[in-house]
Amino acid sequence: MNNNIEQGKTAAITSYVLIVGVMIAISMNSENKNSFASFHIRQALGLTITFLSLGMIVSNFDSIMISATMWIFVSVLWTYGFFTAIKGDMKPLPLLGNLFQKAFHFL
Repeated sequence: MNNNIEQGKTAAITSYVLIVGVMIAISMNSENKNSFASFHIRQALGLTITFLSLGMIVSNFDSIMISATMWIFVSVLWTYGFFTAIKGDMKPLPLLGNLFQKAFHFL
């Protein structure tokens, strides 16, 4: 298991670099599937889609409070995911992580 984590760590960490990182990580993980990398790719893809979706919704409001809340929410989740990938843990993101694992099971 430890070897599996070390082999997938680069792709897992890369996946948290916006949408470009997710696409690169998917490509890195496409030939030899690594369960650790796949876990974090699913988390990062879900987080990216959440960020884009919330951004489109929040952009309709002219409120710094709503925008700041969205940015803080996404930043906290991103930081949590990024550091769990660095540590080699497979902990789902709070609130949404289990949903992302189910929704993107095909990755």
